[in-house]
Amino acid sequence: MHTFTVRRRIAASTAAAVALTALTAIGAVPGAEPVAAAPLGVQRAQFTLGSSYLIVEVLDDDLVHFELAGGGTSPGTSSPLFTTPQVDKTDYAGPEVYSQTGSVIQTADLRIEVDPADLCLTATDTTRTPELVLHEACPADLDQAWKGLNITKSAMENAYGLGQQFFTGASADGDWVGRTRTPGGTYGNAMAFDAENGPVGNTQIPVLFAVGDDSANYGLFVDQLYKQEWNLTGDPWTMRTWGDQLRWYLMAGDDLPDLREDYMELTGKPPVPPKKALGLWVSEFGYDSWGEVDNTIAGLRSADFPVDGVMLDVQWFGGVTANSDSTRMGTLDWDTTNFPTPATKIAALSADGIGVIPIEESYVGKNLPEHAAMADDGYLVRSGCATCAPVYLTGNPWWGKGGMIDWTQPAAGATWHDEQRQHLIDEGVTGHWLDLGEPEMYDADDWTAGVLPGKHAHADYHNAYNLLWAQSIADGYERNEEEARTFLLSRAAAGGIQRFGTAMWSADIGSTIKALASQQNTQMHMSMSGIDYYGSDVGGFRREMLDVDADELYTQWFADSAWFDTPLRPHTENLCNCLETSPDAIGDEASNRANLVRRYELAPYTYSLAHRANLYGEPLAPPLVYYYQNDDNVREMGHQKMLGRDLMVAIAASEGERERDVYLPAGDWVDVHSNERISSNGEWIEDVPLWRNGVFTLPAYARSGAIVPQAFVDAETKDITGKRSDTSVHDEQITTVYADGSSSSFTLYEDDGASTAYEDGAVRTTAISQSLSGGVATVTVGGASGTYSGAPSSRPTVVKLVTDGTQASAVTLGGSALTEYTSKAAFDAASSGWYNAGGSLVMAKAASSAVTSAKTFSFTLGEEAVWATFACENATTTLGQSVYVVGNIPQLGNWSPASAVKLEPSGYPTWTGVVQGLPPSSAIEWKCIKRQEAGSPNTADAWEPGGNNVLNTPPDGSAGITTGAF
Repeated sequence: MHTFTVRRRIAASTAAAVALTALTAIGAVPGAEPVAAAPLGVQRAQFTLGSSYLIVEVLDDDLVHFELAGGGTSPGTSSPLFTTPQVDKTDYAGPEVYSQTGSVIQTADLRIEVDPADLCLTATDTTRTPELVLHEACPADLDQAWKGLNITKSAMENAYGLGQQFFTGASADGDWVGRTRTPGGTYGNAMAFDAENGPVGNTQIPVLFAVGDDSANYGLFVDQLYKQEWNLTGDPWTMRTWGDQLRWYLMAGDDLPDLREDYMELTGKPPVPPKKALGLWVSEFGYDSWGEVDNTIAGLRSADFPVDGVMLDVQWFGGVTANSDSTRMGTLDWDTTNFPTPATKIAALSADGIGVIPIEESYVGKNLPEHAAMADDGYLVRSGCATCAPVYLTGNPWWGKGGMIDWTQPAAGATWHDEQRQHLIDEGVTGHWLDLGEPEMYDADDWTAGVLPGKHAHADYHNAYNLLWAQSIADGYERNEEEARTFLLSRAAAGGIQRFGTAMWSADIGSTIKALASQQNTQMHMSMSGIDYYGSDVGGFRREMLDVDADELYTQWFADSAWFDTPLRPHTENLCNCLETSPDAIGDEASNRANLVRRYELAPYTYSLAHRANLYGEPLAPPLVYYYQNDDNVREMGHQKMLGRDLMVAIAASEGERERDVYLPAGDWVDVHSNERISSNGEWIEDVPLWRNGVFTLPAYARSGAIVPQAFVDAETKDITGKRSDTSVHDEQITTVYADGSSSSFTLYEDDGASTAYEDGAVRTTAISQSLSGGVATVTVGGASGTYSGAPSSRPTVVKLVTDGTQASAVTLGGSALTEYTSKAAFDAASSGWYNAGGSLVMAKAASSAVTSAKTFSFTLGEEAVWATFACENATTTLGQSVYVVGNIPQLGNWSPASAVKLEPSGYPTWTGVVQGLPPSSAIEWKCIKRQEAGSPNTADAWEPGGNNVLNTPPDGSAGITTGAF
């Protein structure tokens, strides 16, 4: 038996130093400081069985790369294993501890045991007590074209990832265990149609994260471009694919955040998108002219909707002619009849806060000069051989007939970018919309330069086609030294596409409530597949599939997407010019605007998450299992999601839904709409309303201790960068802080929002922290570090403190008392001061000062919040009716019957109820109403006659009884 051991080396020449080296390798040096040790370099070992071989390549202590084949020539152990374009990082430093004894390999974290009799391998996490067998992977059918692995389920109970495949069953929930992940079409990536979801994408991103109890988990990334089938219905799980070799990575780690970070390091972290990408983008198939674009933007602006851009479908280049060789599909040049003077128009729109993203496809009409030029250079996909003519695609000629670009040739991508696409960048477009990139249409007998060595057939490149297309654009921006960031919207993908600045959408989804639910489940798995920027055609592309009221469907869809989609993009097939897609024209307008305003208010928080995704591989919108993987209640949950680490939102996708139950994992949570605090042991909150203050509002909760930077947004706000209709400037730094006894912090990231300068350090960071001790809540907005072009040197600072249920008796700034105001109007008009706003909210602000100076606010809490007993007399009711109180403050519903506060009969027909959290020292106007109990209706059956009742609240404590009457 062959045995050898390698350990980390420490430069030394004495026997004591040698002994220290050996002890350090196992972490047992009593009384010694930890010694930083250099990694050993990548280690490789090969095992053979007849003509079959298995190579184990140890890249890190918890990351191992495998290659398995049933025959052929082994690459040996002297050079790195082959990787496909899905992989970004290939320069790993190797493990810090490595030993091999026969067929057993040991690192600091893993033991890999290979059975010489069948090349099965067993991976054990040795950092656990007791040690945890992660899985056993055995070769299957290595002598067949369709081959793969059998993977023992072991302790794993749930699994996530594997890209985009819509489940049927109209549910936002579900993991992969008990299901089969089937390839799309013949080759993998494809559009798939079903009666529930419509034509949606099947996108192969072959990463799987498995979890069990007590933080048991691991990740697998199968670095194959051929189609894959994963069957997780039994034990063992099976993975099958084509190819001469099988190559995959095993990732071990403490938890899902650790594993996903490893995957993002391997395949590439996403760049920070243009900040405008986080705003609202209007779209349809399609806008026929600049005039239609102008009308859409004008409608939004007149209804006080902020908006950041427009996406242009194929009409922007015009002349797409079905079944014709003379189609203009494939020209990236403007139809100047309907879209005249594009550079001038794009500049004017940009000055008004509106970006432009045009669509493009990989298909080129046969009679176009672009086809001839690319064919002459050999840059089109060929028909069967290296010297054959370009393919001639006629099978689905809705766009015309012609050829397709061979993105497997970097030179083809560079030529197309520089000669066809570059002028769009020069004209100022914000990004590029890549459509049909599965590819949707192809010649199954075609020939390309290829991705895999010596492989040229369609199956050899199909699933990498859109990945290479995206890479060619990112490469073009870098080659041409563009300052603008790359931002792409794609319909297909492979692993790693996120590193090229690519967002994804779910394709031509149907306008059904079932599809809306399934979209939420798919987003869960896309997040776990490394896709942070993911969305949908809001409202559904296929409106002919509509199965519920269009306004209700759109309102729910827009609310869900306003929290989680990037970009937020309503889109539908509207060739008839008879359908609406813009949120001011379909759905409940007030609800759509309120949900959009909330998205824009959260932009500083979300944009900071985008920086963290770029720096650390953290997800923007993970499923709850990502942070609460040991909570069995969330293992399959897609109907609630996190936004970053601190916000949780429950989506809606059900006809007639007026309220829903919400699950709160163990911990303290705060309802972000009411500021109600709930201490949960892991329990359901029943009947949380979806209509508040007359608008459709998804339940949302902040973790206690959360720190959420925000932006000022009002009716004058034009876009996400802060442009305003009244030309005023609102650059105040606003933060909502949810006070907690355990100290916490958050880093605000800011940059110019558009250029790549952030990559070279042009970023401003501001550390914000909170603590609560002895009845004093302290919030420190640290001095800013770093700067960027256009960064303000000074600005006001506003803190919105959500308290423990009490209100403040004093607030200081840097130890000096701030002035208290007793009305929001007076507080807003002042340059500094503080205000008890009621509802467990205290607001404080500091006058404009240097951003480099720290501001520490101290809130002395403990003063009783104000409450009052409301009474409504002579309130006789009919069956199904109850009596409610409604008024001019949020705590009384802001005059919305749907959000009114229900009273209880006490000496009928008198109804009474206590309302907590009223603003102190305020004049509150209110009335009694009669309203149906069921469904939170937006209208009252009867209003109390006469003028409004007025309640003057005291500074604290009880306001007594206030009475109204019918």
